Amino acid sequence: MGILVECPKCKVRGSVKRKVCKCGNQVQKSNSKNYWIDYYINGKRTRERIGRSKQAAENRLREIQTAKAEGRHIKKNKNSLVTLGSLRDWYLNLDEVKELSSYPRLQVLTAHTVRLLGKNTIVSALKLGKVREYRKRRSNEFCIPYPGKHPSLTTINREISALKTMLNVAVRNEIIEENPVIHAKLLKEDNVRERILTDEEFERLYEVAAIHLKPILLMAYYEPMRKEEILKLKWSEVDSSKSQWFIRLPANRTKDKKNARVLPLHPRVKEILVSLPSRFHHGRVFSYNGETFNSFKTSFKTALLRAGIEDFCFHDFRHCAVTNLRKAGNDYTTIMKASGHKTMSMFLRYNLVNEEDVAGMKWKDTDRDNQSISGSLKDIGLNPDVVLESLLLERGQNNKLGVYQK
Repeated sequence: MGILVECPKCKVRGSVKRKVCKCGNQVQKSNSKNYWIDYYINGKRTRERIGRSKQAAENRLREIQTAKAEGRHIKKNKNSLVTLGSLRDWYLNLDEVKELSSYPRLQVLTAHTVRLLGKNTIVSALKLGKVREYRKRRSNEFCIPYPGKHPSLTTINREISALKTMLNVAVRNEIIEENPVIHAKLLKEDNVRERILTDEEFERLYEVAAIHLKPILLMAYYEPMRKEEILKLKWSEVDSSKSQWFIRLPANRTKDKKNARVLPLHPRVKEILVSLPSRFHHGRVFSYNGETFNSFKTSFKTALLRAGIEDFCFHDFRHCAVTNLRKAGNDYTTIMKASGHKTMSMFLRYNLVNEEDVAGMKWKDTDRDNQSISGSLKDIGLNPDVVLESLLLERGQNNKLGVYQK
């Protein structure tokens, strides 16, 4: 019974004491060697691959020695049999995962974790130190779409969160025994956006935008909808049976997939929808040269550059719509019903209060309040002038005693 080390070059296992393998490879100096444990159960030799952690191999061997001494059944550690790459393939092939609206994003997030942690890494070799190392390496990389830009803290947190979720699902399905990084904490984020467009900025952006982008910008600015909800809007979801048009999003088109939403159309949005030729095709509302599209990143970026608008992303339009609806005098519950926000805390992240709102703050009418107090004193038979004189006299005496200090 003991620990073996596997040569990364020829895959031959031997004692941890050997320095050089038969193939000539310096095993002890290698960083990619794997550890195994070797023991006997009822006279039958058994080997388990543990991974690249010698400490994990020692812990597992100690666990087996204790079980044998106590006469307990030795259960094979499933974590030592599953690699990170094979686990990702299994996870992404689950029907429940494929049905998620975030499935394409999950593919990207888990691809990064498997790439840096190693697809052949045994699950049992994952430790909190590995997560810290991953976070450091990932933050030093550059984004592929944006050379010169590093991944944000939010992005790295989402990747680690996706890894933890994948491992938790594997535990529930008895693919592995435990999540070795369940206690990995996410770093605190500061990703609250506080950018909205003024009316002048929006008109400037609308003026320089491409023809197919204009109706999308109008709807995003006036209606508290998400990008996918706008882009994939169908004419069957536009209710034009009355003078006031509505957008009726079914539950499967909303973010939570549970609650349908109804949004009244702004007159300006209604006006441009009436002019769209796609209205007679009964398919998607927005098209380009008669063809539907699933992205407008380039045209939107071009419009921002032409309009001279910085630090603005498309999702910020949702902040604009919610804030403008609040400024128009709508109550919070009505806006939340249209926007789909379930909690006040999340709604307040989108409802931005700027300097203009603060400047319009209302003050108490002191004269009117004084008149009200005076009237109240008279109602109970007291002379307001006498009461005021008594209060001033009392305050002056207290000042002499040092009660009121500046």
